[in-house]
Amino acid sequence: MKNNPAWKPTTDGIEIIDRVFFEGRPERIAAYEETSADCDVGRAIRELRTKAKISQRELAKRVGTTASVICRLEDADYEGHSFAMLRRVADAVGKQVVLRFVPRRGPRRAPHRPM
Repeated sequence: MKNNPAWKPTTDGIEIIDRVFFEGRPERIAAYEETSADCDVGRAIRELRTKAKISQRELAKRVGTTASVICRLEDADYEGHSFAMLRRVADAVGKQVVLRFVPRRGPRRAPHRPM
């Protein structure tokens, strides 16, 4: 870990990780934000399906696809979400997709996300 005179001593693990891995590395921050967004989409699809109390197979049937596609959409590592597919999934459970653009919270840096 580089010593930066501007850094105040801390025992906060998240702050240490931010300093060591993200501070001054915009490419890492961008990769983190992209991965985080993919995880959020997958988590939202799974939550939508489980709240509707249906299986992946049932959702797939309603959407007109296969259970393996639904499984892939819910996977945190999947990067191919399309807005059209999200609309089909939402429609299958009587919901709609709402897209919003919001300002970033502070400077472009990795946000703390509780696990």
